[in-house]
Amino acid sequence: MTERNGSVSREQQEQQEQDKKNGRVPGGEMPDWEKRFRAPRVSLPDWAEDAPDRSLFVSNATGTYELYAWDRATGEQRQVTDRPNGTTDGVLSPDGEWIWWFDDKDGDEFGVWRRQPFTGGPDEPAVPGLDPSYPAGLALGRDGRTAVIGRSTDEEGTTIHLARAGQEPVEIYRHRESAGVGDLSHDGTLIAVEHTEHGDAMHSALRVLRPDGTTVAELDDTEGGTRELGLEVLGFAPVDGDTRLLIGHQRRGRWEPLVWDVATGEQTDLALELPGDVSAEWYPDGGGLLIVHSFEARSELFRYDLAQRELLELPTPPGTVSGATARPDGSVEYLWSSAAEPSAVRSTRGGVVLDPPGLKCPPSVPVEDVWVEGPGGRVHALVQKPAGATGPLPTVFDIHGGPTWHDSDSFAAGPAAWVDHGYAVVRVNYRGSTGYGRAWTDALKHRVGLIELEDIAAVREWAVTSGLADPERLILTGGSWGGYLTLLGLGTQPDAWTLGIAAVPVADYVTAYHDEMEGLKALDRTLLGGTPEEVPDRFEASSPLTYVDQVKAPVYISAGVNDPRCPIRQIENYVDRLQSRGHTHEVYRYDAGHGSLVVDERIKQLRLELSFAERHLPTH
Repeated sequence: MTERNGSVSREQQEQQEQDKKNGRVPGGEMPDWEKRFRAPRVSLPDWAEDAPDRSLFVSNATGTYELYAWDRATGEQRQVTDRPNGTTDGVLSPDGEWIWWFDDKDGDEFGVWRRQPFTGGPDEPAVPGLDPSYPAGLALGRDGRTAVIGRSTDEEGTTIHLARAGQEPVEIYRHRESAGVGDLSHDGTLIAVEHTEHGDAMHSALRVLRPDGTTVAELDDTEGGTRELGLEVLGFAPVDGDTRLLIGHQRRGRWEPLVWDVATGEQTDLALELPGDVSAEWYPDGGGLLIVHSFEARSELFRYDLAQRELLELPTPPGTVSGATARPDGSVEYLWSSAAEPSAVRSTRGGVVLDPPGLKCPPSVPVEDVWVEGPGGRVHALVQKPAGATGPLPTVFDIHGGPTWHDSDSFAAGPAAWVDHGYAVVRVNYRGSTGYGRAWTDALKHRVGLIELEDIAAVREWAVTSGLADPERLILTGGSWGGYLTLLGLGTQPDAWTLGIAAVPVADYVTAYHDEMEGLKALDRTLLGGTPEEVPDRFEASSPLTYVDQVKAPVYISAGVNDPRCPIRQIENYVDRLQSRGHTHEVYRYDAGHGSLVVDERIKQLRLELSFAERHLPTH
């Protein structure tokens, strides 16, 4: 086995060997897979409601993901944050005067909000008087003086505070179960909260509060004992005195928007005839909605006119829109990519809105759709393979995290790197994934992990029998929930996989439950039906540690030592069991949380994974 805790001489030798295999020698050309990580990229810019020329975005331009201020009127861009482990959680105040950002320690997600003037200057505590916590939402008032701050701690559960400049923050909400700030109305008189006081962490109810904490309105689709319908806050109408709240609901088995007037109780159901999930946000004049429609791993945009009840398609290229916003001039800016084409911030007026200078990201190969009959219905998988290659190929099953997430036809540097090295890559939207209806997402309760692996096994069988995948060279890999499914799959399907590579995984479910942040404990109680003490058999059945002695394939694990989601102690327990068996494995620990925002670190981790596969996968 190998234990890695930073750079060592052997690692440097391995990197040099790997560089040679990649075609990179001192003074030589950087390989495309590394360029995809190093090429500067930007997020969709967030703009100030009352100062729309002022924007905030995230970029890796310096080699670490940080916040940047952008004055569109002058073209000036300025780096706002500069921390060793990066910063991505930031909010621009509606008046455009302040940038709020969340300050944690080395990726542990536990910290406080700080703020900095948009034009630059020293950081300062944004809300003096509030102790560090996990963030649970933030909404800033247009007056520049009001903030609603959600906080979560293991001791208190969730609290929400109202803070005004020059005054002590006032607690307006508290509950043991998870909750979060949804939005603050345009005039600052209404506060929308998502909560799970009913105990189902997968399906939120809504409450609208006054600034003094008294209740204005409630909406709870979990009532009646079904506990299977969730709601989400999409935003208050951007008009003074307007009491309309845009929300998402699941009443027809998928996510759809409706407009709820919290003052009158009237609900306006849009009933859009679109398959798949539908989300929305307001146009700045409050007269229309920007619709984002996601279906079968792709997405598209529409404008919905509330007065005429008309839906107008906004042309976008085939692929995935991962964020969109309507500007005051009526145009829409959106972040788009496909599996073949790198991400770009585009506008419906044409062209790229924000194009970072420097190294350009090389393209990759397009994705192919595969539908496989599984035990719970048709499973959608996305396949990439080297151009012109014919099987059987060494194949990587790259399993997404979440679990309430889904892989899409969007650009991803990791899968593209495996393709560059001659592998086919298969990504599976197993039961539990979003985008295929509520029943598909909710299907994994109680038999957690095992249900997802049934779907993955069905796609694996297709990959082998179709001639795509070489059954003797199959890698199971993933990060977070995907890392969890990797370790669980290696133990419950030991003959199916040649190699396992797990990043920031759940490895020992019981210990993970006791060590993780409170919000994730609530999710685990929902998924498994209780705590480890209440339903020990379910936790045992779903824990990779239970099956560790059945693992046959070599195992590679990477872990962030400050990770609050998949904490390090439970990973060490799993590694100790591998060690006691003398099982072939390698472990890499790095100084960050649930993943890294440092480009060099991401490249290093992928190099180690490629090297591990190169050394342990059979050659033909």
